[in-house]
Amino acid sequence: MVGEVITWQAADGYTDALRLGWVQMNLHWEDPAANITYLERLWEKVGSQAEVWVLPEMWSTGFSVSERAAEDEPGPALQAMRTWAQSYKALFIGSLKVRTPTGHLYNRAYVVSPTGEWAYYDKRHLFRMAGEEKIFTAGANRLITHYKGWRIAVLICYDLRFPVWSRRSEVYDYDLLIYVANWPAVRAAHWEKLLPARAIENQAYVLGVNRVGTDGTGKAYRGASGLYSPLGEALLLSGESQGPFWATLSKETLSTYRKTFPAWMDSDAFQIIPRS
Repeated sequence: MVGEVITWQAADGYTDALRLGWVQMNLHWEDPAANITYLERLWEKVGSQAEVWVLPEMWSTGFSVSERAAEDEPGPALQAMRTWAQSYKALFIGSLKVRTPTGHLYNRAYVVSPTGEWAYYDKRHLFRMAGEEKIFTAGANRLITHYKGWRIAVLICYDLRFPVWSRRSEVYDYDLLIYVANWPAVRAAHWEKLLPARAIENQAYVLGVNRVGTDGTGKAYRGASGLYSPLGEALLLSGESQGPFWATLSKETLSTYRKTFPAWMDSDAFQIIPRS
């Protein structure tokens, strides 16, 4: 069934103040080893600074719409995420180009726990302007990860344009909504407007993590990764700089806002209907 919500318990415990980090990076085109090496060196310096680390869409290859550099599960990039999660006792999130035993290719966002276990979300909305729908298979389900008392949803890039898919509801309820992306500079204005819109309409923290640099097709990316409050306020913007960023989220602040301004109680019920 399209739209089924899968819940996954990544870690027990509770924290009001969640340390959230992300990496805005210039991705080596179709070169997983180079991207893994870059991040391994980075984690040696900052790996302990956050309880959750988020990487861009297809962080090991760049947004390469082909079968080149796709990995089987669990491949080198996922294994690296498992190692990092265990080493730094943090949740690691990022999407990879994955080939399943059935031969299907997915743009798959992994959520890896400090135990090395993982769950995943497969990109639902495939970017047809780049022919992604011709190469990749669209996902059908959404994922909510429970981590230290926080409910975290992860979506991918083009999903940002489709608000019904991200709509917070009784069954798809989250505190933090994360978009991992390779969002090109030519449409940066859309990225910068839609992220706070998702925060406002869902009364949740929203983080968008993008890349910088130029990819193997010549497309330019200028980052603009950003963390937004449930009111749509920019809490931390990454600009065009490469590197790690981190901030602290407050569960109490979120809960208080939802109680004092309960717009969510008047939201419309939407049914997600399978495509014909």
